[in-house]
Parts: sequence; C-alpha cells; structure tokens
Amino acid sequence: MAVRVQREDFDPGAELAGFSSGKTSVGGICLFVGLVRDYMGHDPRAGAEVHAMTLEHYPGMTERQLEAIEAEARARWPLEDALVIHRHGRLEPGERIVLVAASSAHRDAAFEACRFLIDWLKTKAPFWKVEHTQDGDAWVDARESDEAAAKRWE
Repeated sequence: MAVRVQREDFDPGAELAGFSSGKTSVGGICLFVGLVRDYMGHDPRAGAEVHAMTLEHYPGMTERQLEAIEAEARARWPLEDALVIHRHGRLEPGERIVLVAASSAHRDAAFEACRFLIDWLKTKAPFWKVEHTQDGDAWVDARESDEAAAKRWE
C-alpha cells in the first residue's frame, strides 16, 4: 500500500509499471486518473470557464485519512495492493489531480475497490478546492452526486 500527497505531477504509466512489477498473483489492476476540468460543475454548457484550481489539504491528517480509506478497502476486498496519489497546490485544466489503483487476483475486486477508493476519497479526505475563473475565485462545495456515490458503500 502506498499513499502519497504531493505537489509534483506523476506519470500514470510509470506508476502502473512500478505498481504491477513482479506481482504474478495479480489477475487484474483497475486504475483511475482524475484531471482538472476547464469548467465549473458537471455540465460544461452551464459552468464558468476554470483557468486553474488550487487544492489545499491538512498535512498529516490527509495522509492518515487516505490510509484509513485504503485499510477499509482491504477489509472489504481481497486486494494484492492499493495506491493513492493526490496532488495539492495550483493546477491548470488538463493536469492530473489524483491516481487510484487497486490490484487483486480477480478483476471484480479490483474494479469495486478502485471505485470505492475514489468515492470515499472525494467525500472523506480533507482536501479543499478553489476554482479560479474569469469571475473570481469560488470554493468547490461537496456535490450531491459525490455524497450519493459514497453512501452506496456504507
């Protein structure tokens, strides 16, 4: 298991290569990479154009919470490994924010655990986002769709 909170970008291909190297008992890996969008909200026609996003976090607390989420995934599914990388700082549209990976002997466990990890990360990890638009800065509120996705795992 690895949890990293960092300002630097990451290379998904390199992370996947390291994550899977030498693990011959793994039958499947599910990988999710989240990116900064160039618009606010879920509908590009309705949202203002986003020029950048700043992600803040609570060092120490953030890592502990991500580790707790990962431990919960391991308790629910037979995982070989899990990886969570989350960036902080100022990010531009198209930049990578988060990588979540889960590996297991069977694909269903990898898919479910990966979905669980990102759903709980979105609602339970202490990150705060500010979107920078032409109209000014706006804090990103929790979305009902994210809360609903997380609740399905309770």
